[in-house]
Formats: sequence, structure tokens, C-alpha cells
Amino acid sequence: MRFAWLLAAALLFATPAVQALEALPAYQVERTSVHTVTSAQNGRTYDLYVKLPPGYADPKNAGKRYGVLYLTDGDYTFQVASGITRLAHNLKRLEEFILVGLPTAKGENGMDSRRRDLTPWADADLPSASGGAQAYLDFMVKEAMPLLEKNYRIDPARRTLVGQSYGGLFGLWVLFTQPQHFSSYILTSPSIWYKDHALRTLEADYAKAHKDLKARLYMTTGSFEAAKPGDKRYNQSRDMVADQQDMAKRLRARKYPGLQVVSEVSQGTYHETTFPVGLIQGMQWLYPVP
Repeated sequence: MRFAWLLAAALLFATPAVQALEALPAYQVERTSVHTVTSAQNGRTYDLYVKLPPGYADPKNAGKRYGVLYLTDGDYTFQVASGITRLAHNLKRLEEFILVGLPTAKGENGMDSRRRDLTPWADADLPSASGGAQAYLDFMVKEAMPLLEKNYRIDPARRTLVGQSYGGLFGLWVLFTQPQHFSSYILTSPSIWYKDHALRTLEADYAKAHKDLKARLYMTTGSFEAAKPGDKRYNQSRDMVADQQDMAKRLRARKYPGLQVVSEVSQGTYHETTFPVGLIQGMQWLYPVP
């Protein structure tokens, strides 16, 4: 009884503090907006997060069009990109560009949503639906991009696709199947292992049918994503570093006139920490100050 009384008293006295916190205004990020779209392609509803660079509203830039980064897994990646570009844009260390975050479907488990939308092929061994990449790309190309490019001064010739993990898998699949949609890619920790390395076959098929691949591709994987069984710091089976290096080697061997490839290993990072490092390096390569 004494414990129950103490618990009730604690909850009673804590309630005003909780209510006070709930009454505080939420933190807001400058120059951002959210568009909500229900897709005719797959029937799902997605938010689109947009952040404009600091010079966008300056009258002297009224006729200027900007490059754009489309960030898959936008629930996470948009926050990272917003933070790390703030100082770089304000102090003119990077060319200004627009950020677009593409979060997972509203009302769905985030992992289930991304597993479905960012994987090109179905895999019955996974715990939820997969293989919905084409429908998701259709949503991006036929609905999200036209909406955003109508409302903002986006240069459609300078679209960058950004992806981490499954997002990296998605990015390489787009590069080998419909490369006309993006001019550049920043892909970190790409899941090249997916579906028994099916991307390798896809890359070879593209090479058989094409003599050029016009794109700038930046890839990086964390050094702790190599496989070293017995060392808990590393992956125990999948060697994602070797997978990426192999993919870069394959692409360079094609000698496509229009393709530039940068492949790096991010020293000291894990699968969960590689993205911010890779994003910074990729942006500095693709968007240096003119």
C-alpha cells in the first residue's frame, strides 16, 4: 500500500511538469516546408520535406535555379543534411542547393516501409514485403518531382539521389535501369549484398547494352562494415567494403566516357554512423563553391 501511495504521489506531482513540457513550442528549422502527397502509383501517403538554401529568397537570385538533393530515408537523412549544410551554406563553403527529404510512408512501420520501397526485387526470406522499388521510383518521378519542380526553382538537370544502406541499393538500381532521372548520386553503405548480389548481374546487363553511363557517383562504406568474424566491431559475415570496392572496379573497367566514380572507405565508422561522413564528402565533391 505504501508503494502504491508513493507511486500515485509521484505521478501526481510529475503531471504538471509533463504538461508544461507539452505546452512548449516545437523546435523549427528555418526555410523548411512539408508537402503531403497521396500517391496514385501505390496508394500510399508520403510527406516531402523541403529546405531552401539561405540565398534562395534574395531578390538578386530570383532567376536562379538550384541543384537538388533527394534524400531517401528522409526521416533521418533530412535532419542530418539540414544540420551539416547550415554552416557550410551560410559561410559559402558549399554551392547552395535545395534539400528534399523523402521519409517513409505515413502510418506505416518505418522499417517495413523502406524495406518495401527501396528494394528492387522481392525476397521471401525477409520479414515483410519487398521489391517495391519501381512503384516508389514512379511516385518520385511522376508525382513528387513534378510537384516540387513546379513550386521551387529546381534545376532538373542537377538532381542528386542520396541513399544509405537500402537507399544505396536503390540508388545503384536506378543508375543501372533509369539513369536519366539523376545526374549524380551519393550512396553510403550500399546493400550490394541484397538478393545474392543481384546488382552485379544488373550492372553487367547494362554494360552489354550501353556504351556510356552519364553520371557522377560517390560511394563510401565504413571501415567497420568489413567482415572480421570474432571481432564485434566489424560485420560478422557480409563484407560491405569489399562489395563496394568490387562494384567501383567493375564500373571503372567499363571506361564509360560520361561516368565519374569516387569510392572511399570511411575510417572508424559503422553501418549506423557512416552516412553523415559520406554525405559531407559527397556534397563537397559534387557541389564545391563555384
